[in-house]
Amino acid sequence: MVSLRLKAGSATDVGLVRSNNQDQYLMAEPVFAVADGMGGAAAGEVASSIAVSTLGDEVSRRAGPLTQDLLVEAARSANRAIWQKSIAHSEMRGMGTTLVAAALIDDDRLAVVNVGDSRLYSMRGDVFQQVTVDHNLVAELVAEGRISKEEGQVHPRRNIMTRALGVEPEVEVDVFVEAARPGDRFLLCSDGLPRELSDDRISGILRRLSEPSAAAKELVHEAKRHGGNDNITVVVLDVHEEESPPHSFEARGVEVSGAVPPADSAALPTLGAAHPRDSLTPAAGPTATGPDSADENTKLLSVLDINARTQANASREHRPSQRKASVVTLRVAAFIAAFIVIVAAGAAGVWYYARSAYYVGIRGNALVVYQGRPGGVLWIEPTLNHVSSVTTGQVLQASLPSLHSGVEEPTVAAADSFIANLAALYQKSQTAALPPPTTPTATTAPSTSTTSNAQSPTSTSPTTS
Repeated sequence: MVSLRLKAGSATDVGLVRSNNQDQYLMAEPVFAVADGMGGAAAGEVASSIAVSTLGDEVSRRAGPLTQDLLVEAARSANRAIWQKSIAHSEMRGMGTTLVAAALIDDDRLAVVNVGDSRLYSMRGDVFQQVTVDHNLVAELVAEGRISKEEGQVHPRRNIMTRALGVEPEVEVDVFVEAARPGDRFLLCSDGLPRELSDDRISGILRRLSEPSAAAKELVHEAKRHGGNDNITVVVLDVHEEESPPHSFEARGVEVSGAVPPADSAALPTLGAAHPRDSLTPAAGPTATGPDSADENTKLLSVLDINARTQANASREHRPSQRKASVVTLRVAAFIAAFIVIVAAGAAGVWYYARSAYYVGIRGNALVVYQGRPGGVLWIEPTLNHVSSVTTGQVLQASLPSLHSGVEEPTVAAADSFIANLAALYQKSQTAALPPPTTPTATTAPSTSTTSNAQSPTSTSPTTS
C-alpha cells in the first residue's frame, strides 16, 4: 500500500558566540521537533531536553493513530514536566524553551504545534513561506502594523518572548494543519537560522540541495558563516511516497562542529539554543504573552499569567492586548544597578570638573568671562557668564594670544580681577610712553667791551720820488 512518508535530515551547531548549545531536536518518526532552551546556566539545556523527550514519549505511548489533538496534548505534557522540574529545583526556576513539532496525520496532512519563536516553513514549488507565528514582542508589533518587518529585524527588544514552555503550569499551544503532497519540503528551525539568513537565502539552499541531510548541514554552515550569534538547529522534512510501512521511532541526525547529542534517549539526536524573528497567522490557536531578555550565554524568559491576561482582555474582539515584562536574575539586576551607579558617578565627576572653573576670553572685541573649561570637556561646553567693559584695544597686544586660547581662573571675581589688571597694565604702558615734560630757562646776551684808547687804522699813501 502506497503511503506518504517523511524523509528527514538534521544539523545543529553552537554558533560562534554561545559557550553551550541549548537547542535540542527530535527525529523520532512520526514526530519531528526543534526546541530552543533558555534560562540561567544549564537550565536552558534541561528545559529543551525535557521538551523533546516528553514529546517523543507521549507520541510513542499513544493508542491509535496520531492526531493533532494528541500532538497538542503532548506539548502541554512537556510544559508541565518542565514546570514541575523548575519547582523542584530552585536553581532552575524561570527556565523555559520554545517548541515546534510536526507529524503526518491522516496520511496526507502535516500537523504542526508551536510555542515560542522556533519556526516551521513550508516549500511547495516556488512558494516558500513561514507557517508558524513567532511568540515574541517584535513579531506582535509587526502583526499589529506598528512596525515594519525590516524594523523588527533590528528592533532592540526582538529577544523578548511572550510565550514558552515551562514558565507557567499551563500554556496555550498554537496548532496548524498543512496539506502534505509528494515533493513538499518542510523546515523546522531554531531562530539562530533566520537570525542570520534571509528567507531568499534559506529557500535558495533548500532548492539547490535535494538531500535533506545535505540541505540541513548547508543551512547551519551558512548561518554560522554569516554571524553565528546563536545556536543553530535545523530539521528538513521531505514528503514522498513509499510502499513500506513507516518505522517506529527511528532516530536520525546530522551534527556539525562536534556537537554531541545527549545519551538519555536514542530518540533524541539533539543540541542547541536561539532567539526570535518574524510572523504569520496561525490556522488555529490563540496567542499569549510574557517577556524575555538575553544575557551573555542565555535568554531569560518571563510569561504573563494566562488566567489574569484572559480576564483582562475578555472585552477585546480580536487579538488580546499583551503586557510585556522582562525578568532578570538578581545577579544581573545587581550588576546593572552597580553599573548605573558607576556611570552616574563618573558623569557627575566629569560635569563637576567641566563646570567648576571660569576663564577669560574674547568675544568680538570685548573681554568676556565664561564658566567652564576652555574648549569644553567631552559633551559639556562652556557658557557665557558676562561681558566686561574692557575691549581688546584696552589691553597689551602681547596678551591677546593667551586671551584667544582662554585664561582659566577659579572664580568669577578672580576673572574680573585679571581683566582689571590687564587694563591697568595697558594704562601704565601708555603713561610710560609719553615724552618727559620740559622747564623754560632765562638767556643772557653776550657783552662787548671797547677800549677807549683804541687807535684808528692809519693809512699810508705811497711815496713818490
